[in-house]
Parts: sequence; C-alpha cells; structure tokens
Amino acid sequence: MPADRQIAIAVNGLVKNFPGVKALNDVGFVVRAGEVHALLGENGAGKSTLLKILSGVYRADAGTIEIDGKPVELTSPKAARLAGIAMIHQELQQVPELDVAQNMFLGAPITNAGVFTNKTRMREMARAVLAHLDPSIDVTAKIKTLRVAQRQIVEIAKALLSDAKVIAMDEPTSSLTPREFESLALIIEGLAARGVAVIYVSHKLEEVFRIASIATVLRDGRKVGIADIKSTTEPQLVAMMVGRDLESHPHQSHIQHDAIALEVRGLSRGTAVKNVSFQLRKGEVLGIAGLVGAGRTELVRLIAGVDKATSGEIRVHGAVMNFANPREAIAKGIALLPEERKKDGIIPLRSVVSNIALPRFSFLTRLGLVKTKELRVTVDQLSKSVSLRPHDIDRQIRLFSGGNQQKAIICRWLMAKSEILIFDEPTRGIDVGAKSEIYRLIDRLAEGGCAIIVVSSELPEIIRLADNVLVMRRGAAEAILPRSEISEQTILNYAVSGQPASNRAA
Repeated sequence: MPADRQIAIAVNGLVKNFPGVKALNDVGFVVRAGEVHALLGENGAGKSTLLKILSGVYRADAGTIEIDGKPVELTSPKAARLAGIAMIHQELQQVPELDVAQNMFLGAPITNAGVFTNKTRMREMARAVLAHLDPSIDVTAKIKTLRVAQRQIVEIAKALLSDAKVIAMDEPTSSLTPREFESLALIIEGLAARGVAVIYVSHKLEEVFRIASIATVLRDGRKVGIADIKSTTEPQLVAMMVGRDLESHPHQSHIQHDAIALEVRGLSRGTAVKNVSFQLRKGEVLGIAGLVGAGRTELVRLIAGVDKATSGEIRVHGAVMNFANPREAIAKGIALLPEERKKDGIIPLRSVVSNIALPRFSFLTRLGLVKTKELRVTVDQLSKSVSLRPHDIDRQIRLFSGGNQQKAIICRWLMAKSEILIFDEPTRGIDVGAKSEIYRLIDRLAEGGCAIIVVSSELPEIIRLADNVLVMRRGAAEAILPRSEISEQTILNYAVSGQPASNRAA
C-alpha cells in the first residue's frame, strides 16, 4: 500500500476503562484509503471495545479519531454513520420481515414530503448499488430468505449507499463456506479499489493473509505492533497476538480398533439427512465436513437425541437406541457441544459452577439438597484441568470469552462422564490461543478413550484433528476418507461435486 495514499481514519491514544478493567490503553493506528487493515488479537485484547468506539456505541475516555484529517466526535451510531464509518457486525443488524431495500435504508428511509415512504425510489437506489456487488439479489425479497453471505453483501451495499469512507467488518465469515469467503474477498478487493478503507477483524489468519496488507495487533488492551502482511509469517503474527510461540502439535491417532463406541446405520430424517452410515471407535476423532446446508448439524442432532430420525438406527456399544430426547442420549454417554454456544450451550446469567453441573444435579443431591462442597470441589478440579481463565467458578459464564465458555462446556461433559462427545464448530469465534488449547483438549479426550465427532467448516481444523473424515453433500454421506487420503482439495471435491477430481476429469 503506497504511503502517499490519503489517510482515511486516524486513531490516536484511545483509552477506555470499565470497572476494574482497562479495556484500551493508548491505542492508535491509521488506515489509508483503499487499504484493507486487519485488527488482530485474542478475545479480550480490546478489538470489540475499539470497534464499538468507532461505531459510536461506546465513548472513549481519552484519545481522538480523525476522518480525512478532521477530528470527529462519535457520540452515537448515527454520528458514526454521518462521519463516514459503517460497521458490518458478526450478528447482522437486520429486520428479517423487511425486504432488502427496506433494510438498506433502515433508519433513514426516503420519503415523499417527509411523510410517506418512497419504496420505488429506495428500490431503484438499492438495485443500482447491488449491481456492482451481486446483481442476483432481489431488492424486493425479504431479508430472511437470503443466505448469510448475501445478507452480508446487503450490509456492504448499505454502507456504500451512505457513502462510507471506512467499513469495519467484525468476523464477517463465521458462517460462510470457503467459496462464499472467496466471493466476499473479491468484493472487499473491489471496495479497496474504489478507495474505501476496510478494517477487518477475524480469528482466521488464512483470511487475513488473503485480503489484508497491514495488521495492527492488540494484546491486553494495548497495541503491541503493526505487521506488514507480505513480510510476516503466520507464526510471527500468532506470537505477537498471544505473547508466546504456540507449540506445534501434529496429529496423533488414539483409535482403539476393536472397540466400536457408536454405530449409525441408514440414518435419515426427510431430505435433511439421507441414509447415513458410519462407525466410531473409542479414541477416534471423526471429522464431518461439507458445505453449509449439507446436513452436518442435522446429522449430529439426530445422534444426540435432539431430533427424531424417520428411519435407520443408532447403536451405542452395540445396543440399539431409540432416543426420545437429549436426556436419554446423555444418560447413554452422548454429549453434544452445540454450534450456537451462547444460544444453546450455556445459561448466560448463571455461574460457571451451575453451568458445569447441569447434567449431574440429580446425582449431587441428598434429600433434595445439593451437596455444595462436593460439587464445588469437583468443578474446581475440572476447571483447573482445562485451564479455565480466569479461574473463578462463581463468575457468570457470559462474562468469559468464547474459548473459556467452550472449556466450561467440556467440563460439563467430563463431569457427566460422557464417552461419546460431539463438537459442532468447536472453535467458531475463538481466538488462536484458545483454539490451540481446545485442540489439545480434544486430543487428550481421545487419548483417554473418548469417541469424538468434530463438525467444522474450517478444513485445516478437520485435517488437524481427524483420524477419518465423513464428507456430506445434500444430506448424504458422499465419502468416508481415511487419514491417508485427507486433504483440503479431496474434501472439497466430494463436498462440491460428490466425486474426486480424477473421476470428474474422466
């Protein structure tokens, strides 16, 4: 990025304090027009606080922000928009029942005489902007009918509609397939070519190396450095983020070949899951891969008793099961760590100890009273074994980072003595340091004899963890790949077309 490009946004000496915590301490950086600037750091590093200041949600306690060389006061989200800053949130701020054009003009509709909404004009303008991004999006369609990738494009179009000079994107690809990310990357490159400054936040470093030119790295609320992406390696970036070199842990297999823990035979549920069969042995990690909508989550929900199969059977240690609900599956040693951790995995306002003890409360009571001392000792030991940080079992679980919430959920199933563990997107929204710790925990569980299923959209994660990979496509199991055949290209070939590249060529 040429240094003579105009500076679009300059952040100087930002400070933000919360009770007992200095979330930002003298943070500053600049982003030039046409630059894609990554903002990196572990959870708790200060990225979210910084984005909320830039979007007008929080006010800084000290420091200044300049747009095109002029100081701005970002006292509200509206003030931020008027200053030329647009935010693309991880959880999109859209109204499902409104159409695309209405969402693009949300909060600032075009009206006739200030009274009646001019839908025709709004749709014309929305269509003109989307023509440069994705002309296939129908501006009259309800936003809820669009794929996540299309909904993000609508948010980008909304930013362009307001003539944003700076667009900040917070984990924009958490629900996207690799192909959808590539489409988004091309759009971001187009934004940069038009002179828009892009601030990009992601835990997926391969994305950062694909689209960013510069990265500002935060740690514990401070800026620890600025990296030129072209001359920096991934291990160097990770070391800046976590303050240490992460140990490399190559894949090791712990399969007990003579011990089948779980067997699925012809399992089906309508068109979502169609005639899926596989075996899972003790100590094995089975990866389940496929595009979004391939039926991965639907499959594991059947195994965990959340949904009811229309045909087929599930065998646990050889015995046929007919789970009516998740409680029955839990009683047989099956545990599901759900994809939507905050929605389905935790009780946010309850403490860590309460969240961990959920499946075992009935076993930890005497005459209707909880054996508090025994419970606390057990939870304390388990939370130490997974390096829960901070180590405070009485703290509300919502106050922990995503990685530590996941550790607490793992503790829950360790306490329940679960032998078959299903991880659905185990590291979504988790930073690189915590991700490495989750991988080590999964390795440790497999070594201890647990049978493990890992559903993931991140192919490097599947390759790092899995002994075998089941590739799903349109609800069916297209292939089960042994370790020797696992590669990103092979998985994608089966996920996209249902056959390896060599067969397609023939």
